[in-house]
Amino acid sequence: MAKLTKAMKAMVEKAPSSKDPVPLAEAVEILKGFPARKFDQSVEIHMHLGIDPAQADQLVRGSVVLPHGIGKTQRVVVFAKGDLATAAEQAGADAVGQEDLAKKIKDGWTDFDVCIATPDMMGMVGPLGKVLGPRGLMPSPRAGTVTMDVAKVIQEYKAGKVEFRNDKGSNLHAIVGKLSFDAGKLAENIEAFLGYVNSLKPQAVKGTYIKSIALCATMSPSVRVAA
Repeated sequence: MAKLTKAMKAMVEKAPSSKDPVPLAEAVEILKGFPARKFDQSVEIHMHLGIDPAQADQLVRGSVVLPHGIGKTQRVVVFAKGDLATAAEQAGADAVGQEDLAKKIKDGWTDFDVCIATPDMMGMVGPLGKVLGPRGLMPSPRAGTVTMDVAKVIQEYKAGKVEFRNDKGSNLHAIVGKLSFDAGKLAENIEAFLGYVNSLKPQAVKGTYIKSIALCATMSPSVRVAA
């Protein structure tokens, strides 16, 4: 096990026991009370779900616009042509293209946060799965990134929309803001995220859906939140 730095050790001692989840507002205050770093840390939520990820009808995936954004401007690329390509450019897409964009990505370029495609472009985007898939960047109808309404979706991501999906261990992770956010606004972002994940509970799940919730900053211990 890696040796804790002096700063991390001090934060771990300040954090409540992992066996004792605390109310959301208290968890946010604890997180904001840790010693500051030289940069504005991202705040992440980590959830363990009572799902079977091997079952297609128990997968949890989606996207939600957080009320106060995530504290960064997301870089969006779009596969579209004609009027929809023009609409994407006008909506603020960082890159719009077809074969040229596909080749650039195939050659290893992934300097973006979101990839959107119109349905007719998926034949071109499909082969890029080996590059986009492992990075969570593959356009998906379920996540709302395969769409004809490219302008609306671009604006949502620019405003603070986050994508998420469970992993093979039934865990779900997402960025929900920055540590510099006002405690109330950060809590509202987290509440909006939790509310949306709750609304996605698969019907096939019979036991406890949300088994645990934890918050952490980029360089801080985690704080367990009462589910």
